[in-house]
Amino acid sequence: MATLDDVRRLALALPRTDETVSWGSAHWRVSSKGFVWERPLRRADEAALAEAGVPLPEGDVLGVRVADEGVKAALIADDPAVYFTTPHFDGYPAVLVRLERIGADELRELVEEAWLQRAPKTVAAAWLAEQDR
Repeated sequence: MATLDDVRRLALALPRTDETVSWGSAHWRVSSKGFVWERPLRRADEAALAEAGVPLPEGDVLGVRVADEGVKAALIADDPAVYFTTPHFDGYPAVLVRLERIGADELRELVEEAWLQRAPKTVAAAWLAEQDR
């Protein structure tokens, strides 16, 4: 089971990343561009999930920037027990994650991929070179 502290540790280990608070929730950015954030569900989210027959998360929810809506759809289709969305994110390249259900390695990959989507190209390339990727 992953926690927001795990997200914090992973995100802040990446270059040029900082943590801010937005709407009362933790938000991690690279060069002022958000890539992962704490995303408590709102009443409208809960109602939409209930109407769609999607179980509500039991713990914290993480919002994660993805490359595009195709990636978002693939993640949700591949593992709907972990990944989901709400109408609030329709048309937006982001997926919601049930932290209580995601493994440590998968969370690390997700945070790093989100960071790569938003980091300046030169910073991302330098980081990838350090990682031998």
